[in-house]
Amino acid sequence: MQKETEIKLRVSRETLSALREHPLLKKRNKSGWEKLELFNQYFDTPDRELAQAKVALRLRKDGDAIIQTLKTRGQSVAGLSERNEYNWNLPKAKLDLKKLEGECWPAQLADLDKKTIKPLFTTDFVREKAEIAWGRGKSKVVIEAALDLGHVIVGKQKEEICELELELREGEPAALLELASELAEKLPLMPCDISKAERGYRLFDASTYTIKLPVPALHAETSVDDAYSALAWYLLGSSQRLAEQYRFNGHWSLLQDWVEVLAELRALTASLGQAAPRASTHDLRAALDALLEDWRTLVQAGKEDGDVRAAAHEQFIEELDDPRWGQFSLTTSRWLMERRWTLERNNRGNRLGNAMLSSWLPRFLSDEATALNLARYQQQPEDLAEQLQRIERIQVWLHFARQTLELPDLDRLYGELNKLAELAQLDITDPILEARVQQTVTVLQSRVWKALLKI
Repeated sequence: MQKETEIKLRVSRETLSALREHPLLKKRNKSGWEKLELFNQYFDTPDRELAQAKVALRLRKDGDAIIQTLKTRGQSVAGLSERNEYNWNLPKAKLDLKKLEGECWPAQLADLDKKTIKPLFTTDFVREKAEIAWGRGKSKVVIEAALDLGHVIVGKQKEEICELELELREGEPAALLELASELAEKLPLMPCDISKAERGYRLFDASTYTIKLPVPALHAETSVDDAYSALAWYLLGSSQRLAEQYRFNGHWSLLQDWVEVLAELRALTASLGQAAPRASTHDLRAALDALLEDWRTLVQAGKEDGDVRAAAHEQFIEELDDPRWGQFSLTTSRWLMERRWTLERNNRGNRLGNAMLSSWLPRFLSDEATALNLARYQQQPEDLAEQLQRIERIQVWLHFARQTLELPDLDRLYGELNKLAELAQLDITDPILEARVQQTVTVLQSRVWKALLKI
């Protein structure tokens, strides 16, 4: 068994060509580019029980070699994935079911009749690979860079494979993100944690591709720093999967969800006060503001205009053809991995970052609720939009951490604040102004809002 740590980056054919000649890869290339033709057959049961267990099983023909590979459930965070991989060299291109035993075989598949495992789809592509190595501090980094071009094929359907895969051979995982970030400065590289196997399953049955990631489990004893880290990684990873799926099928609701996730990441990052000094979060907030300025405006317009919705997918493809999205994704991943919001903060900031949610969150919500001063907007509903960011800062913590608090009716408050935030974004008309007044009253009169103001 070996542990596979890698990052996959979706690229265009033009970018793939540019990567071969990239000065950074040329400088660090220790082996030259080697070209391989790889033919891969993936297997599963008719009910796709291996996929449900997060297992990928394939036979690969690499020149004269036949390799059976089993990849088991791992973890993937914002494009950087890690999982166990088992490889067996076989004398012929026939699956050896006897190899699928012992520690490599998931316990949840113990009762599976392996004779029901059959071919499902193929991924055939040309790979150009090279050993990229350099010194990083006192340690050495070795990464295999692979440029893959080909197709996933399911019956008469196929999807193009065009990606850069960076796999860590030696060194720290952060080096993968460092290299990818440097390459993404001028080239459009889209972090994309959907594997070639997942693409095959998605073509076979679109419903098998799961966009949603597991929501982090926060507890009253979770520190503010750990809660922020878990939620920010979750939101970043979710944004990448939504971007990939919207690119793939163009469903309007996915673009709406993508914008909402970015807005939550923006609100979360702005909510930490001295635990995340403004200087440390400036670049991340500015990048999110730029994305939201373009795409939130478009989504709002698209709610009422079918032509805007129809044109949005092509505009999104243009976004992905620009370096901005890849730069944002990779830079943010590095920022989170290094926990940069914790650097150079004062003692009070350290105490806040180390505080438990049970002590920090009620005070945060109380301070924000007091500063929001909703009573004012009963009289001046036309100005409610100026408080949208404050409402969103409250919302994001109620969304993900309300279970850590011992306050009444938090679920209801979260729903009512969602309605208020939506009204704050709509164009002003007499009916909208009246709705804002009524919704403000609803929030003000709720038991939990009154309780927050008394903390």
